[in-house]
Amino acid sequence: MCRPDELSNLLGRWSTGSATLVDDLVEALVGLIDAGILPAGIGLPPQRGLAEALGVSRGVVTSAYASLQGRGYLASLQGSGSRVTSSRGLVQARLGGRLFSFTSAPVDMIDLSTGALPASRVATEVVAAGLGKLVQPYLHTDGYFPGGLPILRQAIADRLTADGVQTTAAEILVTAGAQQATWLTVTSLVAAGDLVLVEEPTYRGALEVIRSQGARVQGLEMTHGGIDPGQVRAALRRRPTLLYCQPGIHNPTGRASTATTRRDLAKTVTSGGLVAIEDRSSADLTLTGPAVAPGMAGLIEPRLLITIGSLSKLFWGGLRVGWVRATPERITALGEVLTSVHLGCSVGDQLLAVEMLRRTTDARLERRAMLTDALRSTEAELAVTLPGWTWEPIRGGSGLWVDTHADAVELSERAKRSGVKLVAGPSFSAHWGQRSMLRLPVWHEPQVLRRALAILASLGTRAG
Repeated sequence: MCRPDELSNLLGRWSTGSATLVDDLVEALVGLIDAGILPAGIGLPPQRGLAEALGVSRGVVTSAYASLQGRGYLASLQGSGSRVTSSRGLVQARLGGRLFSFTSAPVDMIDLSTGALPASRVATEVVAAGLGKLVQPYLHTDGYFPGGLPILRQAIADRLTADGVQTTAAEILVTAGAQQATWLTVTSLVAAGDLVLVEEPTYRGALEVIRSQGARVQGLEMTHGGIDPGQVRAALRRRPTLLYCQPGIHNPTGRASTATTRRDLAKTVTSGGLVAIEDRSSADLTLTGPAVAPGMAGLIEPRLLITIGSLSKLFWGGLRVGWVRATPERITALGEVLTSVHLGCSVGDQLLAVEMLRRTTDARLERRAMLTDALRSTEAELAVTLPGWTWEPIRGGSGLWVDTHADAVELSERAKRSGVKLVAGPSFSAHWGQRSMLRLPVWHEPQVLRRALAILASLGTRAG
């Protein structure tokens, strides 16, 4: 069953203003069904619930469902609700549609739904300089390096070692970004019905991968900036297959685990023999203290720890380079799985990554200065424009985890009709909770953010 808030997010800016609400809603739903985002057999939300999420009358949804049924897209059975019957999807997609919601945003919309940062100055300079003679030695090869260029694997290993995590090139597998690394590690370890433990809330991209495997997800409360080790110990009785966590800079909350919490969590994981994926994609984006947030390497038995990293946050998302760090044996096994979907990342991107890694210190200083200024500006704008919204101080990252003290799902629906795209808390929740929360990126230009917040303030809020 597709939830009302989930379908609202997938629909995007469905109301065109050039047709009736019923016609617009029908065409938007047909688009999702034909694309395979709403696959045959899935149940659509009850009419009342969807009407509330979309901010329309129940009659609009009732009429839209009736039209879809008449066109052969839906079947409605007494007591069973409405289910998609069309199998005309271009692909057999799994519900989630995060990429669909990204690419379907109109160009005139202010997008506050993502914390992805623009290219750093360091990345801009490296890209502008080009590859020059760096690529010459590789033109005499077939260009396929499934595990990553040896020079890049060594550069990543050297960077981690310099950060205090002793690493060899044999412990590194290069991927096309952290999302592919997440997909690779989760799908290699998790099967349908398995239990995966995550923080509540957690990174929505990881939730989508876990759910796509048919796994069960249990969200555990956070304490002292990280997942509660006591809850992990209690959850071990349910024999989980995997723990996915972010004890460094956490997405979406921007918080970080204390040293005591990390040690306690590592001890719990090791004693329970639980495999842990530590996502360190945002670990470089610290606002105070160490240049990179501490992790769990060295605290957990190596065979139980898989670490994910990325260059996207520090340098640029357009450089699709990430990595997995694990034991050489696990890296070999993961590499075999990865070759079934690709034969290696772009040689050019990997060579640019090597050059960028040489300037990691400069990039970290640049990002810290940028995000510190942006955070100060964003907090000041929020205090003036939406004084009722609250948030906890963050240790890093590119966004604020804001409590609107209202129904953020309903606000998101009204906002996208007014040209502002948001992502509400349930997208980050294992149990579809966090309904009053928004993840608000801080890096937008002040005038853009000011305009977006003014629109949100003009919409008002209703208690959830």
